[in-house]
Amino acid sequence: MVFGFPKHFNILATLETITPTLNQLNLLKSLTCLARFSTHTEASEFYSSLIQHCTHTKSLRGLGIVQTHMTKTGYIQLYIANTLIDGYLKCGSLSNARKVFDKLRERHVVIWNAMISAYIGRKKSKEAIGLYGKMMFDGVLPDEYTFSSVFKAFSGLGLVHEGRRAHGLSVVLGLEVANVFVGSAIVDMYAKFGRLGDARLVANRVGEKDVVLFTALIVGYSQHGDDGEALEVFVDMINHGVKANEYSFASILITCGNLEDLNNGKLVHGLVVKSGCEAAVASQTSLLTMYARCGLVDDSLTIFKRIQNPTLVTWTSLIVALVRNGREELALTKFREMIRDSVVPNSFTLSSVIQACSNLAMLDEGQQIHATVTKFGLDRHIYAGAALIILYGKCGNTEMARSVFDDLIETDLVSMNSMIYSYAQSGFGHQALKLFDGMKDLRLEPNDVTILSVLLACKNSGLVQQGCKIFSTIRTNHSIELTRDHYACMVELLGHAGRLEDAEMLIKEVKNPDLVVWRALLGACKLHGHVEMAERALGKVLEFSAGDGGSRVLLTNLYASTGNWSQVIDMKSTMREMQFKKNPAMSWVDVEREVHIFMAGDLSHPRSAEITETLEKLFEEVRILGYVPDTRFVLQDLDEDKKKRSLYYHSEKLAIAFALLRSSKKNTIIRIFKNLKDLGREHYKVSHELDASADRASLFCYMFLLYLFYQPTAALQSICQYLEEEVLHYSQVRINDKISLM
Repeated sequence: MVFGFPKHFNILATLETITPTLNQLNLLKSLTCLARFSTHTEASEFYSSLIQHCTHTKSLRGLGIVQTHMTKTGYIQLYIANTLIDGYLKCGSLSNARKVFDKLRERHVVIWNAMISAYIGRKKSKEAIGLYGKMMFDGVLPDEYTFSSVFKAFSGLGLVHEGRRAHGLSVVLGLEVANVFVGSAIVDMYAKFGRLGDARLVANRVGEKDVVLFTALIVGYSQHGDDGEALEVFVDMINHGVKANEYSFASILITCGNLEDLNNGKLVHGLVVKSGCEAAVASQTSLLTMYARCGLVDDSLTIFKRIQNPTLVTWTSLIVALVRNGREELALTKFREMIRDSVVPNSFTLSSVIQACSNLAMLDEGQQIHATVTKFGLDRHIYAGAALIILYGKCGNTEMARSVFDDLIETDLVSMNSMIYSYAQSGFGHQALKLFDGMKDLRLEPNDVTILSVLLACKNSGLVQQGCKIFSTIRTNHSIELTRDHYACMVELLGHAGRLEDAEMLIKEVKNPDLVVWRALLGACKLHGHVEMAERALGKVLEFSAGDGGSRVLLTNLYASTGNWSQVIDMKSTMREMQFKKNPAMSWVDVEREVHIFMAGDLSHPRSAEITETLEKLFEEVRILGYVPDTRFVLQDLDEDKKKRSLYYHSEKLAIAFALLRSSKKNTIIRIFKNLKDLGREHYKVSHELDASADRASLFCYMFLLYLFYQPTAALQSICQYLEEEVLHYSQVRINDKISLM
C-alpha cells in the first residue's frame, strides 16, 4: 500500500485546528485521512512532528491519540517509539512511557537511560535499579550516562554491595578513569556511603578532574565530620587550576564554619567575590552560616540584608544562626518577618524557632508556634515534634509533651530521647524508665544521649538504685561509651543521696576527669556540708580553671553555712584580689505583658508596701502549718531573728508575692524567671497563701530550675525539691499532706 499527502501540507497547523474541536474518534479519522505515506521516512517525519507538537504543548491527550494511530497503522518503530517515550516523560507521564517501553521488542541504551533517569528524577530509585538489572539481563551494556544515574540510585538506597559491583563493571568497560562523569558519580556514591577512603582512591585515579568531582569529595568529608580533609581537597582543587563554582564555594564555607576557621573563611569569601559568585544564593547562605558559626552574627545579618528575595533555606539558616548564638529574640523577630514575606516554613525552620522559645522558656510564644506547625501539617513530623516535646518539657508541661509524642507518625531515637529528657527535667523518673524499657519493643537502640537522660531522670527523682544499676550495666557490657557527662551525672546522683565517698571513688575511675565532674562533687559537698571533701574538690577545679570564681563562691557559702567565718573572710579576700564580681541574684515576672524585676531585699518597687504585707501573710500562714526557717543558709554573720527575717525577702519570693497580688483570676499561671541558682535548700522553700475559693497553678520557671506548685482549695501547701547543679533541668513538685522542711 502506498500513501501520500498534499505538497506543502502543514501538519502542525492542521492538528492545532483539529485538536480543540473534535473528539478522539474524529481525530483518529482525520489522522487516517492525512496519513498517506510513500516511505517509512515520511511516516517517521509525520509522527515525529505530531509527537513534538504534543510534547511542546504538554498535551498528554494528543500523545495518546498519536500513539493509538501509530499502533493502528503499524508504525511503532524504534526511533518513533523513543520519541514517544521522551514525549510522555517530558509531559510527566512515567506510567505511559513505561507501557510503551515494555511493548518494544528492541530497546537502545539511550531509551534505557531515559527511563532509568526518569525514575531517579522522581525519587523512585528502587524501580530505577530494577530497570538497570533488567537492562543487564537483556544484554544491553551500560554507558557513561547509565552509570551516572545508577550510582546515584545505589547511594540513595545505601546499597553498598550493588554499588561496588557496578563500579567493577565500569572499570571493566574502561569508564571509571577515562570518563570524568562516571568518576565523579563513583566518588559521590562512596562519599555518601561514608567510604571516603574508596572515594579518595577513585578521585586520585581519574585523569582529568573537574569541579563536580572535587565538590563531591569536599561534601563527603564535610558531612562525615572530617572538615580538615575537606579543606585540603579544596586547596588541592585550586592547585590543579580547577575553578570553583557556587556549590563548591558553598560547601567549603560550611566546612570553615564547622572548623570555626575565620581566617580561611575570609580567604574563601575573597575568592567568592573574585569569581563573581557572591550573588549566588547558595554562596550567600553559606557565607551567612560561616560567619555565624565563627561567632560574627552581625556580619551574618549584614550579608542577609544584601540578599534580595531570600529563599526558605536562607531564612532558616539565619534563624538557626541567631538561635545558636543566643539571639533568640531576634530569631523570633526574623521568623515573623519571614511569614510576612509569604515564605512558607518547613519543619526544620519551625523546630529552630521552637528551640528559641525553649531557650527562653517562652511557653505562650511556643504555643503560638505550635499552632503554626499544626496549620502547615507538620505537627507529626519528627523534627518539629521533637522540638515541641523539649519545649513543653522545659516549661513543665509534661502532659502536653507526651501528647505531642504520642501523635508522632513515627517514633525515632530523637523523639524518644526528647520525651525521656522531658520526664527527667520534671522529676518523673518512673515514667522515663518505663519509656526507656519500652525502647526494645520499638527496636530502638539507646545511645549516649538516652543514657544521660535516663540517669538524669533517676537523679531528679531520687532513684539511686535504678540509676546505679543502669550505669553499671552500660559500664560492664561496653555497649555505649560512657563520657565524662555520664560520670558527672552519677556523681550528682550519689552526692545528692549523701553517698559522697562513693561519688569521690567514682571520679577516680574517670580518665582525665574534667571541671564539670569535680564541680558536681563540690556542689554535693555544699549540699551536705562536707567541708574537707569540698576543699579537695575545689583544689581539682582550680587545676583546670584557676580563675573560677563561681566554685570559690560555693566553698565560701559552705564555710558560711557551717559557721567558719574566718575562712569566709579569707575566701572573700582572695576573690577581691581576683577582682571577681558575683552577679546579683534577680528574679523577674511577666504580668499582663509587663516585666517586673526584683532583687533580694529590694523595696524600690512602687508597690513594695503591698508586696511586704502579702509576704507577711504568707509566712504567717506557713508558720501555722509548721514551717520553720532553716537559717543555716543565711550566709551572713547575723543574730537568729535577723537571719529568719532575711529569708523572707529573696528575689523570687518578692516576685511571687507581687504576681499573686496582681493576679485575681483563677487558674492563672505565674512564671518566675531567675538569672542564678541558689545552692542552699532554704532558697527552694517557697510558701504562699491562697484564698479558699481559688484554684491556681503557679509555675516557677527559672533559667536553671523550674518548679510546679499545686495549691488545693482551702489550704496552702508548698514543697520544692533540690535539683542538680550543672545540667539545665526542672522538677515537678508534688504536694504532700505535711509541709516538707527539706
